[in-house]
Amino acid sequence: MTGEARLWLKRAWLLGVTLVSAIAVVNILTIQHDAPRLGLIRPAIWEISSALVTFCIFSIPGAMALWMIRARPTWRLAVPGHAAAMLLYSILHVAGFVALRRLAHGVLLREAYHFGPLATEFPYEFRKDMLSYGIASIIFWLALRRGAQRPAEVAAAASPATFDILDGARLVRVPVADILAVRSAGNYVEFLLADGRRPLMRSSLSATLEGLSREGFVRTHKSWLVNMARVTGLKPEGSGDYSVELGAVEVPLSRRFPEALAALRA
Repeated sequence: MTGEARLWLKRAWLLGVTLVSAIAVVNILTIQHDAPRLGLIRPAIWEISSALVTFCIFSIPGAMALWMIRARPTWRLAVPGHAAAMLLYSILHVAGFVALRRLAHGVLLREAYHFGPLATEFPYEFRKDMLSYGIASIIFWLALRRGAQRPAEVAAAASPATFDILDGARLVRVPVADILAVRSAGNYVEFLLADGRRPLMRSSLSATLEGLSREGFVRTHKSWLVNMARVTGLKPEGSGDYSVELGAVEVPLSRRFPEALAALRA
């Protein structure tokens, strides 16, 4: 797993621990209120023992969530796989808290702990464990999905945007940041690149703007698009027109495009 995936898996486990701990506290107070003759120690032993074992066996739904993300099993494999994992989860939970309760009752209360008939008590616990397993599996699955998506988002943000120029039969892939401006040239558009190259592509200026507008390009003239990130100055030309300076390159800005002027001044 990536570090991001492990981080989100840890966050999911901590969320599960928090939820189980909160439920344990509520259950202790509820039992103590409904059966005050039991005192506080017995409910505390029962709920804390169950919570401690649950913290450990959270690894089972976590592993199954990882399996679902990595292997992408079909439902014919996923359903029996989860059924077996759920049964193991419940068996370990019951066996674990019974062992802890017997130990705690013997040490703290000097008495034996009786779980009750296995035929009736285990199905009761299994129903609760099914819900616990299901919620834990969903939490881990969502966390792993998030952990898998985040590195891709970071990589996409870190890599520079590029634009493909089909110059005749040759494909020219250039970083968007290297495109100073785009000029209409009949049935073609001409790209003014920072390194001095001027490749041509058969396209309309409007269609080119559709692909570059989200990269910070604006239309300053019926025949020109400008990369706002490369603008170094604006020079008034009179009558409301301007000249857009892109280093050594100058591009016209017509008064008919006030939105472009406002965007460049912002």
